[in-house]
Amino acid sequence: MLVGVAEAEEKAPLGDEIRVGQLVSGGGLFRSYYPNALPSLLRHIRKTTTANVSDDVVMLTSFADERLFSLPFVYVNFADRDDWTFTPEETENLRGYLERGGFIYVDAGITAAFLRERPELGQHHSYAEWEATPALKEAFKPVFPNYEFQTLRRSDPLYRTFYAGLPDTSLLPDTVKSYTEKEKWPDGTYAAAVLRVKGRVAVLATPIVSMGWGKNSLDQWDSTIRFRVLEDTKGLSSYLENASYGGERFEVAREDGGKDIIYCQEQAMPSWANEPGGKWRVFRYYGSREISDFAHTFYTQFGTNIILYALTH
Repeated sequence: MLVGVAEAEEKAPLGDEIRVGQLVSGGGLFRSYYPNALPSLLRHIRKTTTANVSDDVVMLTSFADERLFSLPFVYVNFADRDDWTFTPEETENLRGYLERGGFIYVDAGITAAFLRERPELGQHHSYAEWEATPALKEAFKPVFPNYEFQTLRRSDPLYRTFYAGLPDTSLLPDTVKSYTEKEKWPDGTYAAAVLRVKGRVAVLATPIVSMGWGKNSLDQWDSTIRFRVLEDTKGLSSYLENASYGGERFEVAREDGGKDIIYCQEQAMPSWANEPGGKWRVFRYYGSREISDFAHTFYTQFGTNIILYALTH
């Protein structure tokens, strides 16, 4: 499918209308997490690209549904499925679907070891050593016994399918701006794990993204998003070396090959990090209209890249 930048009033979508799917809980879409998310994202894609996607999402309650094979893309929020053990019918369907070119995106399907005790909290943080959630890895073993989830490299073209880099960071506070550009989402990339089938990305898992897609009937964002950053200040290292903490301590791998020690308070909330070379930094949370709008824009652009990648690969 041809995909390119388009002014909505100047270019009409090309080709037959495409419908995508969403796996929902037994209570349907509005018993699911972020019910406005996927339709809102699809309307954005239809408005800003030439991809003729419908915002009328096909709802699946199981991967055993034969309508799966008519959908090029299926979105799943990991929390919308209580049991990630696939039935034999689901296993067979998924194997056939993915081998024929289907694409499944599992939102909130990736965690870090030090956040797994309380996954409902952990999904709202990102740091080193992310990987597909254990239940997700176990679920796909019967589907493809010889394939394993792998980290998606930041150089992968998925991150630049339509949007490249970050939205305009000029309105962000200086500390948030610097951390976002260099560490949080460098060059518009994000933590992700993929399952490749015949060399092609067939299953993608990320920390939560859909919280940044949803808009209400007034075209306003449904949620407010805060940023978590790591900060240091003069004298901090000597202070934190002897500070007390109420939770666990975890050693995690860095992308540069080093190790960080993450100190958590209760409820899996990371509080500070001891980094290579003896450097210490604390986790700080920032919230403002500018920060929230920036995060919504980033998540929407990333979601657009994911769906267009699925439709064109």
